[in-house]
Amino acid sequence: MAVLGPGSASLRFGSVLLIVLILCGSSWTRDVLTGRNDTRPEPNREHHDQDQGHAANATKHKKAFPVLELNYDYVRMPFEISLWILLALLMKLGFHIIPRVSHIVPESCLLIFVGLLVGGAIKAIQEKAPVMDTKLFFLYLLPPIILDAGYFLPIRAFTENMGTILVFAVVGTLWNAFFIGRMMFAVCQIEAAAAAHVSLLSCLLFGSIISAVDPVAVLAVFEEIHINELLHILVFGESLLNDAVTVVLYHLFEEFSHAETVTVGDAFLGVVSFFVVSLGGILAGVIYGVLGAFTSRFTSHSRVIEPLFVFLYSYMAYLSAEVFHLSGIMSLIACGVVMRPYVEANISHKSYTTIKYFLKMWSSVSETLIFIFLGVSTVEGPHNWNWIFVIFTLIFALLSRVLGVVGLTFIINKFRIVKLTKKDQFIVAYGGLRGAIAFSLGYLIHEDGDSKNTRGMFLTAIITVIFFTVFVQGMTIRPLVELLAVKKKKESKPSINEEIHTQFLDHLLTGIEDVCGHYGHHHWKDKLNRFNKTYVKKWLIAGERSSEPQLISFYNKMEMKQAMMLVESGSAAKLPSVMAAADQNAEQQREPRPERMIPKISKTREAEIRRILRANLQNTRQRLRSYNRHDLFMDPFEDNMSEVRFRRQRVEMERRMSHYLTVPAKRQETPSVRKVWFEPDHKVYTYDENESARPSDSAALLDESNRSADGQSERQKPTRCLSDPGPNEDEEGISFRSS
Repeated sequence: MAVLGPGSASLRFGSVLLIVLILCGSSWTRDVLTGRNDTRPEPNREHHDQDQGHAANATKHKKAFPVLELNYDYVRMPFEISLWILLALLMKLGFHIIPRVSHIVPESCLLIFVGLLVGGAIKAIQEKAPVMDTKLFFLYLLPPIILDAGYFLPIRAFTENMGTILVFAVVGTLWNAFFIGRMMFAVCQIEAAAAAHVSLLSCLLFGSIISAVDPVAVLAVFEEIHINELLHILVFGESLLNDAVTVVLYHLFEEFSHAETVTVGDAFLGVVSFFVVSLGGILAGVIYGVLGAFTSRFTSHSRVIEPLFVFLYSYMAYLSAEVFHLSGIMSLIACGVVMRPYVEANISHKSYTTIKYFLKMWSSVSETLIFIFLGVSTVEGPHNWNWIFVIFTLIFALLSRVLGVVGLTFIINKFRIVKLTKKDQFIVAYGGLRGAIAFSLGYLIHEDGDSKNTRGMFLTAIITVIFFTVFVQGMTIRPLVELLAVKKKKESKPSINEEIHTQFLDHLLTGIEDVCGHYGHHHWKDKLNRFNKTYVKKWLIAGERSSEPQLISFYNKMEMKQAMMLVESGSAAKLPSVMAAADQNAEQQREPRPERMIPKISKTREAEIRRILRANLQNTRQRLRSYNRHDLFMDPFEDNMSEVRFRRQRVEMERRMSHYLTVPAKRQETPSVRKVWFEPDHKVYTYDENESARPSDSAALLDESNRSADGQSERQKPTRCLSDPGPNEDEEGISFRSS
């Protein structure tokens, strides 16, 4: 057993002290801390005391001035919130200090266990523990996690697997909800279950709550095992996009449970509501993202407030979506994806670093608080334990996940180029974790009459499924990944060579799709990039960055900086006379020559240069027209390019011929004109002007291979002459040999 050092002991003592303070703060109430401890006296009471004092002619003894007073009620709320956050951070710090624990137990499991201990201690002193309220979760704790995930979302991997993610998120969630709902309704009909009062719509409502994959739990587990990018984006993308399906199904079944009859029109309106919730949330996020990018154009003179615009516009997008019962998660994702490229082009590098680390810090604190509150709320209840209902809920939740992934993957693999293997299907099915979203939705169920017991039974089953997926699946997924030898994520960044070749392949595939007349993924991606460069960047990116490539802009800045340095050092002055130059050289010899300043590039600057090179080195030249197999026409630009290419080939051929055709050593007084006939395979035939067009035995056959072997040939070759067009048509195909 490893011996803990003094740091671990102090950390344990600090944790115990914080728990004691939280318990004491929760036990003190407002009734105890009233009266003289109030630091803000009432005016009427003060006047009344003064009147009594004057009436008694100051016979009473004057009260002593309070040196120290206790008014915990005045700071109770922020003090307890700070204690909770401090406890969460210390638990997170202690988790990473002990490597053996972090390698075996996921962080989420440890935080839930700490919450259980705190909740049990609060209940032991017969006090009411703070429960994770639905409003607290959805309005304050969840948005930072989703914003961090959406702002730094890997766009390339997400868009390339968009079809697979949508199938898993929409069709898979619908399958899980209806399968679990129908199966649990059948279980409720069993007499031993004692749940005959639960209706079919209530079971479907329960299925819609328990079927959704939780993004918080997926992030907490998958980031620790470092799974490869494909599997991570499939599971995490599904957890993000199934929010719209979960919200629609929850409100739909909740409304249907209170209605007497359900018609076909109601079901049709439910389908329409899904598109409104999902597309409306995306539209709200895009609008706020464009506003945030446009606002960042004018922040060059006030760099301090740049990060605030990113946070406020994103949070406003989430709240605006929640006002109309749209998908707030999809709104945050759309806002972060749209805002990021334009905001990063406008803001300073320090502001970018602030946004990055503040989002990471904010999301980490929210995630820690969510799991601790989940443990505390589990102890507080309410619970209605039904063994049959809980066990069958767990079985059907796992079974529906496996059947859904296997069945949908069988269909998806028929359309994918990179197929999902059996190992990938197992990880996707095993990684479908449930978390705090299902728990918070369970608290939203109304409790009136018989539904009070139903709500407690649903909450108990939901907590059981959450604990099983987080503890059992979360703790065993790492050894299973190592056992199955699943490909893990690359820790090193891709080189510039890899990035350039990746962009080259994108352009190549775009050209192939254009030639084939197929409008695929790369075609529409290229259209979107052209529209972005032509119109959007001019409005959302400030200065010259929108009109010229970033590489040229960066080069101009470097040249300007170097020119200013030369001017300051005096090297750019006019050239002096000879005497002045001699004097200057003499003075320079006397004085030590200053060393040339070599700029040092920091890691952040290097990363920025890599990003600039990656974005601009592989920009292909846009031609006026492109080839289309349905419409063949003559392009003057193509003709000009062909003519230029022909001229270059002609010059190259002349250069090569000059290596073989030399001037004769003994010139005649009137040298005869000889003509040259070019043949493929680097063969040249020469003949005199007075000879016939058909080369005879006296014609010289110059073969490149034979000429290189015979280095001592005494025969001199005549000069080049390109005036002859070549032999006649009836003379082609006849072989000649050297004379």
